[in-house]
Amino acid sequence: MSGANGLQLLALVGALFVTAPVLGAYLARVLDGRGLPGDRLMLPLERSLYRLAGVDPEREQPWNVYAWSLLSFSAVSVVGLYLLERAQGTLPLNPTGVGGVPPALAFNTAASFVTNTNWQNYAGESTMSHLTQMAGLTVQNFVSAAVGIAVAVALVRGLTRRRATTIGNFWVDLTRVTTRVLLPIAAAMALALASQGVVQSLRGPADVRTVEGTAQAIYRAPIASQEAIKELGTNGGGVANANSAHPFENPTAFTNLVENWALLVVPFALALAFGRLVGDRRQGLALFAAMFTLWLASAGLAMHFELGGNPRIDAAAPNLEGKEVRFGAAASGLFAASTTGTSAGAVISAHDSFTPLGGAVPLANMMLGEVSPGGVGAGLYGILIFALLTVFIAGLMVGRTPEYLGKKIQAAEMKLVVLYLLVVPALTLGFASVSVLLDSAKASILNPGAHGLSEVVYAFTSAANNNGSAFGGLGGDTDWFNTTLGLAMLAGRFLPIVLVLAIAGSLARKQQTPVTAGTFPTGTPLFAALLVCVILIMVGLTYFPVVALGPLLEYLSL
Repeated sequence: MSGANGLQLLALVGALFVTAPVLGAYLARVLDGRGLPGDRLMLPLERSLYRLAGVDPEREQPWNVYAWSLLSFSAVSVVGLYLLERAQGTLPLNPTGVGGVPPALAFNTAASFVTNTNWQNYAGESTMSHLTQMAGLTVQNFVSAAVGIAVAVALVRGLTRRRATTIGNFWVDLTRVTTRVLLPIAAAMALALASQGVVQSLRGPADVRTVEGTAQAIYRAPIASQEAIKELGTNGGGVANANSAHPFENPTAFTNLVENWALLVVPFALALAFGRLVGDRRQGLALFAAMFTLWLASAGLAMHFELGGNPRIDAAAPNLEGKEVRFGAAASGLFAASTTGTSAGAVISAHDSFTPLGGAVPLANMMLGEVSPGGVGAGLYGILIFALLTVFIAGLMVGRTPEYLGKKIQAAEMKLVVLYLLVVPALTLGFASVSVLLDSAKASILNPGAHGLSEVVYAFTSAANNNGSAFGGLGGDTDWFNTTLGLAMLAGRFLPIVLVLAIAGSLARKQQTPVTAGTFPTGTPLFAALLVCVILIMVGLTYFPVVALGPLLEYLSL
C-alpha cells in the first residue's frame, strides 16, 4: 500500500478518534435523559409532539409494550411510504413527471427504507419524485436510524436497572434521538456537503448544450439533505442510481472522506456512550476495541485485495474495473469495508466488480451481523448479544454462572440469544437456496457459476442484515426478488429487535450481583479479544460452506 493510500486510512482513523469520544459523551447525556444545551428550545417542541401523539413522556413501558409501540410505528411507516410511492404521480413536487411506483417495487422500497436497509431495485432519477425522496425516503432515513438507537438504549437499561419492570418509553427515545442527535448533525453535514458541490435543488432537470452541441438534461434534486442522513444514519439509499459514486452526491476526495467518516462515527460513538451509561468506561472501550479491530482488519484486507488487482490480467496493477477513477482502488476498498461493516450500503464502486477475495470482504462483513461497528444502534445491541454469548462461554470454561455487568446470564436469556443469532442466517441461506433452484429466479443472475451464487447470497445477506448494498449483476427488480428481499428485510429487522427487547426485559427484572474475585472482568483487552474470537468462530461455522462455494471457489478458479 502506497503512502497516499495509507494516508487516507490514517486520516479517517484520526477523525474518528477525535470525534467519536465527543459524540459518545453527548449521546450518553441524550440517552440518559439529562439536561442538555438547547433544552429551552427543544423541550417545548418535544412536549408539543408528545401532546399531538397522545404520549405521556413520564410513563415508561414494559418490554412488550415498548416492542408493540415500535412495531406499530414501523407498520404505519411501511403503509404510509407505500401509499406515497403509489400516488406520487398525482402529487406535487414531481418535476420529472414520474408515475406511481409498481406495487411489488413499492412494497420492496417501503420495507427497505423503514428497516434501515435502503436496498434499491430502481434508479432514483427516473423512479422517485422529489416529494417521495424528501417526505418519504429521507424521513425514514431519520426515524429508522432513531429506532435502532432506541432499541440499543433499551437493552442498556435492561443491563443497568435492578428489579425493574420497564425499559423506557419508545416514543420519548425516538423523539429525543431524532431531534437532539440526528437532525442537528445531519443539517450541519448537509450544509458542508452543499458547500463542496453536492447538489441541493427542488427544480427539475436543467436543459443544456454539450460541447459537441447536443442537448442534455442534467438531473437536479434535493441531494445534499438526503446524502447527509443517508450516511449518518447508516441508511445508504441514494437519490442517484450510481449512489455515492455519482459526482452530484460525492464530488471530491474531501466529501468522500466526510461521508466515510459519517458512516462510522455514530456506531463507534455509541460503544463509548455505553461505557458512560453503565458507569464504567472500560466496558465501552472493550466493545469499541472489538468493533474497531474487525473494521480495521476488513478495511486493510479490502484495500489490499483491490490494489493487488486481477492476476489473470496484470497482478502489478490495481483492480479499477467498476471503480470511480476520482477515488481509485484503495479508497473504494476502504469505503466498501465501512459501508458493509455498518448497515449503510452506500457505495462508491461496483462491489460486483471487485476481485473474488476483495468482494468476499464486504460479504463477510455483513455476515458478521453488522457489528464492525454495525448500524446506528443495531451495531451496539448486536455486539452486546455477542458479549452475552461470550461471557456464557467463558462461564462454562471456568465452571461459574455467567455474569455481565452484574446480571446473571441464565437459560432464559441464552435461548433468546441463540434465536437472535439464528434468525438472520436462516433467512439468508433459506431464501438464497430457494432462489438458486427456481428457474425464474436464476434468470436474474448475470454471471454463472461461483460468482452467480455470490450475487444471490450477497443480496439476501444484505437484505436480512439491513445493509442494502448489492452485487450489481443480480437483476433484482422482479416480483420474486422484490417480494422475498422485502420479507427478508422486515423479518431480519424486527424479529431480532423483538428478541433484543425480550432480553432487555428479562435482564431488567434481575438483581445485580456484587463483583467478587471470581467474576470474569469484561472491561479488559482480554475480553475484547475473546469477543472478537467468538464472533469470528460463530460466523465462520455458520457461513463458511457458502463462502467456500462462492468467493473462495471463484478465487481458486482464476
